[in-house]
Amino acid sequence: MTTTATTTSQQVHISQINHIFSSNSDPSSQNEGTPVARGPVATHLKFYTPPSDGTAPFNYVGTPPEGQPQHNYGDVDIAVQISDIRGQEFKYTLDNNAFETISDIQSEEKDFNDDTHIKEVYYPEVEQLILDNVPGAKRVLLFDHTIRRANPNAPRAPVTRVHIDRTVASAEARVRHHLPEEAETLLQGRYRIINVWRPLNGPVVSFPLGFADGATVADEDLVGVEHRYPDRTGETAGVKYNPKQNWYYWSGMQNDERLLLKCSDSDEAVGPHGRVPHAAFVDPRTPADASGRESIEVRALVFG
Repeated sequence: MTTTATTTSQQVHISQINHIFSSNSDPSSQNEGTPVARGPVATHLKFYTPPSDGTAPFNYVGTPPEGQPQHNYGDVDIAVQISDIRGQEFKYTLDNNAFETISDIQSEEKDFNDDTHIKEVYYPEVEQLILDNVPGAKRVLLFDHTIRRANPNAPRAPVTRVHIDRTVASAEARVRHHLPEEAETLLQGRYRIINVWRPLNGPVVSFPLGFADGATVADEDLVGVEHRYPDRTGETAGVKYNPKQNWYYWSGMQNDERLLLKCSDSDEAVGPHGRVPHAAFVDPRTPADASGRESIEVRALVFG
């Protein structure tokens, strides 16, 4: 049965969040030896609720203008059951489910502390990973990345609100923004936005990433949200709860594992399988002394 969170469960949720935030700066061995919970987990996810005044939803990236809130929409905690795909990874593909896993991937980037170095070393690895593993991919443009650390002092923390990074409209806008001279030609073919996600201090034991099977998410569950940058406006998707959604996670993700999340796909034959809602969640089984999760996600335009 699905219910909204009670006051008591919300208090427990906050307590759990507080004890698994980390200030440890060495990601290489933080969670070595920490017990990893496996199997299905009962938890709560934060789903979209519309602005109370009926206006269009928006979110500011960075500091909002004076007198404006960071965002004007809300969320509600809903109890969900999240299944573990560990040992069943082969069942899921980008085309059928909007997510896919890859294992045993080594990287020359070790520290993930310098954006320039990440772009010089890690970006080419991610580009080749996509070309080698995503059927049909002929060209890849990596356009940004985000490092998240469950640390009160970190610039970006795990996001616990269910969302999709891009919409159909903002995917097209990305092509036009990054490749204006080629856009009209590229938009005639297939183009996807794929998020390549990995931990930096695996195994992941706090704030694991939950993701829904795209085939179980209806278009009606999704709401476009203006993503307001200082110099332009993009669009992400808020996600309303629907009991037909199937939710998963990949228990104990290691540093050599990659999770591919498809945010948009221009191929209409793929239909609702073209996008995957996702969010970090609090696992109530997380040990009290576990280090906070650290991760990097790289977003790619994939043509072909």
